[in-house]
Amino acid sequence: MSTPPPPAATPGPPHEADLLDGPASGSGTSRGSARLGSVRLGSARVRGARAAARRGTASARLRHARIGAGLTEVPPAPVVDAAAAVMRDPTVPERRRSCPTCGAAVGRSRDGRPGRTEGFCPQCRSPYSFTPKLSPGELVAGQYEVVGCLAHGGMGWIYLARDRNVSDRWVVLKGLLNSADPDALAAALAESRFLAQVQHPLIVEIYNFVSHDGAGYIVMEYVGGRSLKELLKDRMRANGGVYDPLPPDQAIAYVLEVLPAFAYLHDLGLVYCDFKPDNVVQVGDSLKLIDLGGVRRVDDQDSAIYGTLGYQAPEVATQGTSVASDIYTIGRTLMVLCTEFRGYQTTYLHSLPPVAETELFARHDSLYRLLARCCAPDPADRFTSADELRLQLLGLLREEVAARTGATPLTSAASMLFETPSASTETLGWHDLPRLRPDTGDPQHAWLQGVDLPDPRERLRVLEQHAPERSAEVLLALCRAALELGDRTRLEDGVAELLAADPWEWRAVWMAGLGALQAGDAETAKASFNAVYGQVPGELAPKLALALACEQGPDSDLAEVLYRRCASTDAAYVSPAAFGLARIRARAGDLPGSLAALDLVPATSRGYADSRRLRAQHLVVLGTTMADYAEALRSLDDADLGDSERDRLTVDVLQAALHLRRRSPAEPLVPLGPWSSDEGGLRDGLEHTYRRMARRTSDRAERIRLVDTANAVRKWSRT
Repeated sequence: MSTPPPPAATPGPPHEADLLDGPASGSGTSRGSARLGSVRLGSARVRGARAAARRGTASARLRHARIGAGLTEVPPAPVVDAAAAVMRDPTVPERRRSCPTCGAAVGRSRDGRPGRTEGFCPQCRSPYSFTPKLSPGELVAGQYEVVGCLAHGGMGWIYLARDRNVSDRWVVLKGLLNSADPDALAAALAESRFLAQVQHPLIVEIYNFVSHDGAGYIVMEYVGGRSLKELLKDRMRANGGVYDPLPPDQAIAYVLEVLPAFAYLHDLGLVYCDFKPDNVVQVGDSLKLIDLGGVRRVDDQDSAIYGTLGYQAPEVATQGTSVASDIYTIGRTLMVLCTEFRGYQTTYLHSLPPVAETELFARHDSLYRLLARCCAPDPADRFTSADELRLQLLGLLREEVAARTGATPLTSAASMLFETPSASTETLGWHDLPRLRPDTGDPQHAWLQGVDLPDPRERLRVLEQHAPERSAEVLLALCRAALELGDRTRLEDGVAELLAADPWEWRAVWMAGLGALQAGDAETAKASFNAVYGQVPGELAPKLALALACEQGPDSDLAEVLYRRCASTDAAYVSPAAFGLARIRARAGDLPGSLAALDLVPATSRGYADSRRLRAQHLVVLGTTMADYAEALRSLDDADLGDSERDRLTVDVLQAALHLRRRSPAEPLVPLGPWSSDEGGLRDGLEHTYRRMARRTSDRAERIRLVDTANAVRKWSRT
């Protein structure tokens, strides 16, 4: 008798095992994650069926994070069609005609007659020409067919052409201002030798260098986008002809994006020389540094220097170009992007306008400090590298985004220079401020890892007697040990030795500021931390330290501004900054301001309980209504306090309420926790709390005192 077949299975929900892929074959002995099972995804979930096309879900979000480090959003720029970018009438306006040799005005109108586009400079007799040398359809070097003029730059006309040898791709031909100019010719030849080796995604690519009819042309990549200068012009037109600068966060985002190109050039021993809004082009959500006509070797003492009035560093004329002079042009460009920089080519040719007369500086102090360092008159006072500037700009971008959005602070970002503050309570002292991060490049960094002794006296002895070399990190460790011992003399000696070796060593000044705080010398502390702030304006640590030094005295307004900036920017700084704000507002008698500051402390912070306790205390001291005292008790309910402290604070609240009731019998009745706010209810609350405190104490004398106090405060009765 045959066995009937089993019934067909009824489809049902997949079993958990059906959703798992087993370990890869032969992976049983693997120590990596490949030996584990994995939940099925993608094609593994549709075995035996035809999979639908995968849908993208995050590409737009990821693309928008390109410019601005994911902190701010910069609108993408449309790609400009090459043919549409050709000038219809390639002429140079008379106001922009200058001698290529001495810079004097040439080709200007006189007696009603238009200026000449070709001739000789009346000042130095050098020839000039603003007439395009190439015509549409002309074939250059048998390869590049000219389409027309794109623009006129500092070194001559720029043409659009098609490369007939490479799939008719668009290229740019950059000609000389005057083919007879030996300096211009030398610059072009220099470009032909080393610029073709420059290969970076943020820098326009140089393809070739060719000659045509006795003139030289650089052949480079066509970048079909919009320059930052054109972006500013578009904004001004949309604003009715009134200058409309970029929001600081967007301007910083643009400069931040292009800084790796400068770091690349500087690493090659090259300097860009002529950075300005004209020479940065945005294509979609990326940037390109164009016009390499001014690029030269940093040690080049002979070739002509090309720059732009208002952007070029003051020392270039006498000392030549350097990394520091590039940093200067970056600072000037950022200034032009952020505000209408009137007089930047005249009155403020080599300086920044006064802070009091510049709204940008008044509202964005950190940005001003960064620009002041970029554009310092002495090159040695500027940022030493594009990487150093980029680090500070990134911190500044976080500040600007936080200030603009006005929302909760950004998540904490680890600083490369400072650790996070350790304070999470209402007090803030020198030892609570962020510590310096060690410089891992210091020659004694490895040795110092074995000197982390808990006893500062023993640590100081080892550092002084056994350090192989008194490097900067060793001296900073000596200063820290001296601080912990309160040894002002050794601290000052260490600071002096650091500054003697390097007058720009701001970490030594930071240590001096900590010592001044420890000694109660507020003026020296302010001067020290303010100097550090100027050196690292994108860091929050010196702002927090400066706020602490300014908190009491005539500079408390500045302290409040700095505390607010810290609290709004980084989650790790919220608690110490909020407590600082609360102290200032409470000292000024501003109860709503102090409460708002304390409410900044999140419930997840270690300082939350302290903020609730302090909130209740401020309501007791500064409160004027029964509603204030009711809110004080609610603050205690939200705090994770011990029983003894809760009872003590409850007594303070109820006593303040009782005094108010006696002074103002007509004060409206509101419930204070489980008690009424009339005199009888307040006395009941005080008696109940005192007796509870008495039951809890183990000190007999204290218990008797508390019982007597409870008896004294209780309601009068006939029994």
